[in-house]
Amino acid sequence: MIHYNVKIDAFEGPLDLLLHLINRLEIDIYDIPVAQITEQYLIYIKTMTELKLDIASEFLVMAATLLAIKSKMLLPKHEEEVDEFDSEMGYEEDPRDELVERLIEYRKYKDAALDLKSLEEERGLMYTKPPSDLSDLAKDKQPEKTELNVTLYDMLAALQKLLRRKKLQRPLSTKITRQEISIETRMTEIMSELKNLTGRKNFYDLFSIPAKEHIVITFLAVLELIKRNEIDVEQQENFGDIFVYSVKEGERGFGVN
Repeated sequence: MIHYNVKIDAFEGPLDLLLHLINRLEIDIYDIPVAQITEQYLIYIKTMTELKLDIASEFLVMAATLLAIKSKMLLPKHEEEVDEFDSEMGYEEDPRDELVERLIEYRKYKDAALDLKSLEEERGLMYTKPPSDLSDLAKDKQPEKTELNVTLYDMLAALQKLLRRKKLQRPLSTKITRQEISIETRMTEIMSELKNLTGRKNFYDLFSIPAKEHIVITFLAVLELIKRNEIDVEQQENFGDIFVYSVKEGERGFGVN
């Protein structure tokens, strides 16, 4: 049995994951359906566990918090509790209030960080290298590359769909000869596949071998190649298929958000 212990820095924290789910499910942040959001959150945690990722304790703490809020909202209220309001504030306390406040505060800082990043990029454009002769490139002008909006959570969602398609089960007890493969080796194979293509490759087509270990290695290899700006991914529509392609020199700088 192969054991993996991988830590991916792209996870920004449990609040980031909750905001992703709220946006993806088009949920009102001021009226969060706790049962639904808890179920989706636990699915992501389970997927991380399947990948043998080193899940930070804060993700597990948030899972416990969501379950606690869900339990409170499911408990029947006694008549005396229903009539008991806060004498100063004038309303009954909602178990979700604290979580909503944290999410709003986190979203505020995240939006501010994106604005600052945009200003940094605009400021960086003020200093360029001397003009180059681009007359030879004008004939083969390519469409302008737009920034991708494929997040790590979109990649995890695609992996969830893949695992459901494959219907992976524990292998039967039998004696087989298995050749183990490293992440570096799988990265080399993926790059070779993509460079032999004239276009892009469907994300699911990278997982030709249904073995669970091979799927995990392939997924981690894809993430590492994206991190190194060797490949890029795109998604033409929300919840649509994800496509992977090799990044040429001069086109690098985009990746999974």
